[in-house]
Amino acid sequence: MRHGFTTGSCSAAAAKAATYMLLSGRKKNTIHIDTPAGIVYEPELVDITIDENEVSCAVRKDSGDDPDITDKTLIYATVTRVCDGLGQVYIDGGKGVGRVTRPGLDQKPGNAAINSVPRQMICAEVSQVMELYDCQDSIRVIISVPEGEELAKKTFNPRLGIEGGISIIGTSGIVEPMSTRAILDTIRVELNQMREEGHTIAVVSPGNYGLDFMKSHYDYNLDEAVKCSNYIGETIDMAKELGFEGMLLVGHIGKLIKVSGGIMNTHSREADARMELMAAGAVKCGAPMKCVVDIIDSLTTEEAYKYLIDCGVAESTMVYIMNKIDFYLHKRAGDGFNIECIVYSNEYGLMGQTAHAEDMLDTIRSSKE
Repeated sequence: MRHGFTTGSCSAAAAKAATYMLLSGRKKNTIHIDTPAGIVYEPELVDITIDENEVSCAVRKDSGDDPDITDKTLIYATVTRVCDGLGQVYIDGGKGVGRVTRPGLDQKPGNAAINSVPRQMICAEVSQVMELYDCQDSIRVIISVPEGEELAKKTFNPRLGIEGGISIIGTSGIVEPMSTRAILDTIRVELNQMREEGHTIAVVSPGNYGLDFMKSHYDYNLDEAVKCSNYIGETIDMAKELGFEGMLLVGHIGKLIKVSGGIMNTHSREADARMELMAAGAVKCGAPMKCVVDIIDSLTTEEAYKYLIDCGVAESTMVYIMNKIDFYLHKRAGDGFNIECIVYSNEYGLMGQTAHAEDMLDTIRSSKE
């Protein structure tokens, strides 16, 4: 399957090209940048406008084989020269780029929703051109996405407190094609390898988030776990089908809170009831209404958990949530299959575990000795 390139890569490419045309006075039809993944990106430039003190151009987003709502969207960069002799790169968002209104995200409230890595990419590529032309002044870069405001309505940006458009994101610079079938096939291969090596209990985690916690708290290397991504239900089915006696699910509260509501595909496209489920647990455990409202309004599960602590129901709420997780995991697994769960956060450490989770982990560790 074909990979694509992030909105961050598109922004960096457009900014570099516009800066080149501004400082050289020459039109350019293509540009290349190096993505953090080490893959060269060389898009065509469209809708070029060159004035004496300002240049604007666009790159058409190519998401590869990933079903991304921003595919084929035009990402614009408009650059101007700032005669201040400081040699800086100033970055902001224009039309269709969201503006952060709440804390807890990559950017502070008030900033354009252009994440840290794309900002670094834009700065590096523009600075490269400034150095080439010995530009001692600063360059102002405005990233805009004319369709961004409409596209953002199909994302979680409004819920997260990002208003007015999409986010400019990406950490590797490339978009890996997300094929459900390919991911599930990979999970099956990893589970089968584990079974062939003689393991009777499958250790499964959505990802490596919490690697340090599991190492320090349980002396377990999360790298050894099968990565199930968002496909918790299908992974349980496969583990049982392949003849495992049991499964230990280990993960961050932000993912696994969803399982307490019977959600077995934790991708935000499928379902996102994190705060609602935590609020329901708080109500069940006697939290005051203000605490419940604060939880509903939280951006992250860690923020919500702090409210549980403040109103004195954190422990009882997590016991309730773990019991619900236990119920739904066993409901999916059916009879004759042992399944346990450990839930943590990087900020608060261990948040909860099912009744026999630690015993199961002890069995797993002893089988490796």
